[in-house]
Amino acid sequence: MTSSQTRPGPRVVLGVGAGIAAYKVCGLLRRFTESGHDVRVVPTEDALRFVGAPTWEALSGHPVSARVWDDVPRVPHVRHGQSADLVFVAPATADLLAKAAHGLADDLLTNTLLTARCPVVFAPAMHTEMWEHPATRANVETLRSRGAIVIDPASGRLTGADTGPGRLPDPEELFEVARHVLARPGKDPHDLAGRHVVVSAGGTREPIDPVRFIGNRSSGLQGYALARTAVARGARVTLVAANVALPDPAGARVVRVGSAEEMREAVLDAVGGADGAEADAVVMAAAVADFRPAGYAGSKIKKVPGAEPEPIRLVKNPDILAELTARRTPGQVIVGFAAETDDVLANGRAKLARKGCDLLVVNQVGEDLAFGRPDNAAVVLGADGSVTDVPRGAKEALAEVVWDLVVARLAPRPAA
Repeated sequence: MTSSQTRPGPRVVLGVGAGIAAYKVCGLLRRFTESGHDVRVVPTEDALRFVGAPTWEALSGHPVSARVWDDVPRVPHVRHGQSADLVFVAPATADLLAKAAHGLADDLLTNTLLTARCPVVFAPAMHTEMWEHPATRANVETLRSRGAIVIDPASGRLTGADTGPGRLPDPEELFEVARHVLARPGKDPHDLAGRHVVVSAGGTREPIDPVRFIGNRSSGLQGYALARTAVARGARVTLVAANVALPDPAGARVVRVGSAEEMREAVLDAVGGADGAEADAVVMAAAVADFRPAGYAGSKIKKVPGAEPEPIRLVKNPDILAELTARRTPGQVIVGFAAETDDVLANGRAKLARKGCDLLVVNQVGEDLAFGRPDNAAVVLGADGSVTDVPRGAKEALAEVVWDLVVARLAPRPAA
């Protein structure tokens, strides 16, 4: 008997809708079981046309049925939902979202959704026209208003030659959402529901010529951790990423930029609601270059034998964080990051006062510190005088602390 059988981990119901993306959910199931989760797969009847019951049974180690009439003495239509620590539905089709929003219960999965008292996550996948239809959008908002986490689909290749929003995110990123939701037992898993947050990540590059640039060592790992944890807490996330080679976090809208000027434009657009709603919170985790070359050489600068290179004159880049605080809307929470090499707290306090943000995450950087590493340590300074020490640990742990502090400062949402 395996250790996972003797000591089952968190109990997950994996609901599978009738979409071609069902084949990708096999990879998600594998990640659940390999990490010790006890998974019951509950497909719809039509989902079994895409991936059959033997596959789900082999991967989960449990019998699989779509019908409420199977194994009736054990009352599976009630028991699955009652005993689950998480219900995760992927792909969530337009039909399945509609049934869930309206409380229909005509098969085992929709019955399970009505009996679940644990966090419920939907990962939609469908054609762009279906995702953007007013009926689907209304159903999504209904589910979110009831506390469900509905992940925005990714953009990319769909069935056939179509491309656009509606693609199921990669299994690894879906698993990260589930892992973050399960990691918050006893806490409100939806405390960012209905909020729009903007996160910046990575490091800007300021071009010298077509080959060279001024840059920094930021990998974007901390910003991506902030985006992933915000999605798992129910937020709508816009991630502005500068020169990052990481997979897109499931559920986040990713805007890719290169330079500080491009980041400024993208962040201000997102914060001002260019994609639908003003931001409730902004977290500037990106390492934005303070300076850029005053001029740009249109062709590669060549070495001249026997001559020293011409000095590169630098000019200041826009101060995005200061601009955000200067034009903030009432109730908006703004978080800055300060990467320091010495006099960390003194420099951090001076920057907090100078920038005018609500919170400043101060961390020491250098060789084997912060940049490019999976761990981080920081002190979060508040404009209200608060000081929160975050010991070295996973960057996701620091992200959770940041969002806890943001949530405590968000203005209450107006009553509907």
